[in-house]
Amino acid sequence: MSLTSKIGLADALTIGRLDAHDQAALIVSGEASSAELVEAAILRIEAIDPKLNAVSHRAFDIARRRAVEAPRPSPTHLLSGAPYLLKDSLQYPGMPSQSGSRSRDGSLASTAYPFARAFDAEGLVPVGMTTMPEFGLLGSTEGMRFGPTRNPWALERSPGGSSGGAGAAVAAGLTPLAHGSDAAGSIRIPAAACGVVGLKPGRGGNLRARAVHWLDDVLCSDSLMARSVRDVAWAFRVADPEQRPQVVRPGVRRLRIALVMDGMDGAPPSPEVADAVSKTAALCESLGHGVEIIDRPAADPEIFDTILGALWQHLGRDVTDATLLRWPGQALENLLEPWTLGLAEHCDQLTPADLERAYKVLSDAPYAWSTVFDRFDLVLSPTLATVAPPHGVLSPTQDYDSLLAALRAFIPYTPLQNMSGAPAISLPLFESPPGLPIGSMFAADRGGEELLLGLALELEAAKPWSARWPKVVHAS
Repeated sequence: MSLTSKIGLADALTIGRLDAHDQAALIVSGEASSAELVEAAILRIEAIDPKLNAVSHRAFDIARRRAVEAPRPSPTHLLSGAPYLLKDSLQYPGMPSQSGSRSRDGSLASTAYPFARAFDAEGLVPVGMTTMPEFGLLGSTEGMRFGPTRNPWALERSPGGSSGGAGAAVAAGLTPLAHGSDAAGSIRIPAAACGVVGLKPGRGGNLRARAVHWLDDVLCSDSLMARSVRDVAWAFRVADPEQRPQVVRPGVRRLRIALVMDGMDGAPPSPEVADAVSKTAALCESLGHGVEIIDRPAADPEIFDTILGALWQHLGRDVTDATLLRWPGQALENLLEPWTLGLAEHCDQLTPADLERAYKVLSDAPYAWSTVFDRFDLVLSPTLATVAPPHGVLSPTQDYDSLLAALRAFIPYTPLQNMSGAPAISLPLFESPPGLPIGSMFAADRGGEELLLGLALELEAAKPWSARWPKVVHAS
C-alpha cells in the first residue's frame, strides 16, 4: 500500500479493511502516519455513516490533535495511533455523555475514568462516540434521541444493543475498534447481530469505566469490540486490572465443551440459529475438542426473570429519579422514552419481598453453574435466539408488555453471565442462508477470559471471517 499525504476515499476504504494491528503496522512500516489513519477513519465515517447512523458525536478535532501526539507503535504501545470510537455513555474529556437520552443536555465531560485513561496511555485515538438505546436499557439501538441505527448487513434491521452503534461501526469498518459495555448482553448482542467479535469480561475483569453504582458495578463489564480476535485480546489486556499477558496464540489443551441450545426461557432458538451453533459444535469437535449436550440448571428461568424484571426495573427507576432531579418541573414524557418510564412504573409495584428474592437470585447465580464447570471447561450456546430483527420489533415506543415479551424472546442467553459474573465471547463463525450474521457464544467460569480468547483464536484460524464484509461498504 502506498499512501500520499492526501488520502482519498478509495485508500480510506482499503485501510478500513485492516484490523487495528495491521493499521498500526502501516505506521511502523512508514506506509502511513497516525494522522493519515485518523483521516482515513474520518473519510469512512463521512461516507458510510449517513447510511448507518452509528456515530452520535464526531470528535474529529480531538482526533486530529491526538493523532499528532500519539507515540509511535512499539511493544509497549502496540496499537498506538489506531482510531477507535467510544460508546455514548462513556465519559471522555471534550465529548458529551448523552446515554442516548433526550434527558441529557449535551454538556462536555472534563474527566475520564481509568478504563478510558488506559487506552489514552496506549495511544489509541478517539474519533467520536457511538449510538445506543436510552441508558442501555434495550437490546436494540433505535431510540428517540438519535433515531434508529441500521445494521450494515441489512439496513432495515437492528444492529442490536445496547452497544449497537459500536457493533455497526466496527462491522462496516468505520474504525477497527469500538468501546462497548455489557450489563445483560450489550456487547455480545450487537456482536452477534453485526458479525463482529464481542468479549464480556467477567465481574471485575476491567478497569472502572464509569461512576459507582451498586447494580451497574455488579452486572456491567466493558471492553472493545473488533473484527479480529487479536484486537479484542489486546484490548482485554490493556483494561485488565490483573494485567495478565495478552493471549496471542491458540490454546494447546483440548477442551471439554458443554452445548446448551435452549434459552433461559426454555425455548429453542430459530432453526437457522440452531443450525449455525450446531456447525460451531461440529467445528470444535473437528479440532479435537469434546462437545456434550446438557440441560440448563433449574435456576436459569428465575435468573432470567430477575434481571429483566426487578433489577432492570430498578435501573429504570434510578434513571427516572435522576431525571426528575435534573429537570424539576419538566414533563418526563418529553425527556424519557416510554420503555424507561414503564420500567420505573413497574419498579414502584415491587414489594420488599420481591426485592429480597431478587437479591437472593443475584447472589446465588454464580453457584447455579458451579457444578457445570466442575465437568466442563466452557459452555457453548447461541448468542441470540434469532438473527437481527427488523426495526420496530424492539422499539422503545411499543407497549411495555409487548416490548418486554419481544426482548425476552430475543436475548434469552446473554444475561446469565451478567448475573453470574462469568466471562463470555460471541464469535461470528456462521451466517444464515440469506447472509445475516449469527453469533456463537462461549462462556467460561470466572477468570476464564484467557481460555475463551485462546479458543477464539483457534476457531478464527479454522473458519476465518475477515473476508466477509457487508454490502454497505462495497457500495461506498
